[in-house]
Amino acid sequence: MAINPNTDFTAGNILTADQQNRFPRGVMARAVSSTDYTLTTSSVIATGMTVTFTAVANRYYKITYYEPQAQTPSAIGSTVIELRQTNAAGTLLAQTTLTNETAAVQQSSMEIFKTSTFSAGSITLVGCAKVSATTGAPILVRNTSRDALLLVEDIGPA
Repeated sequence: MAINPNTDFTAGNILTADQQNRFPRGVMARAVSSTDYTLTTSSVIATGMTVTFTAVANRYYKITYYEPQAQTPSAIGSTVIELRQTNAAGTLLAQTTLTNETAAVQQSSMEIFKTSTFSAGSITLVGCAKVSATTGAPILVRNTSRDALLLVEDIGPA
């Protein structure tokens, strides 16, 4: 889709509804969680990472999914976070992987940034996580000063 930027404004001109509708609308949905989540080998919605908002057709949405600290298995393998539509089995929108190539726990923050359009109506997005093995009890570490975040922002018309 082509980008539909706003026009230059000149003193004395009339501001139209079309021009107003080209402005970003800001935060549409937000979820935070300070509760740790123990990872499994199945793609499951991470604690607290579900948002629902009303999408408008032909608008761009910026989606951010952030985990402050992921601890991988203590075996060679990977930790994956996913952004999905509807539920844990829904359409995969984006994912990122933290790989450990030695039999030792790796720790890192993980984030997904995705820009997308949706059909008009109610949209549910979820942040999911999984690991290749559960050796060493891999976990998403969160606390009140390091929240996990799922954020949807309207950034303007398509």
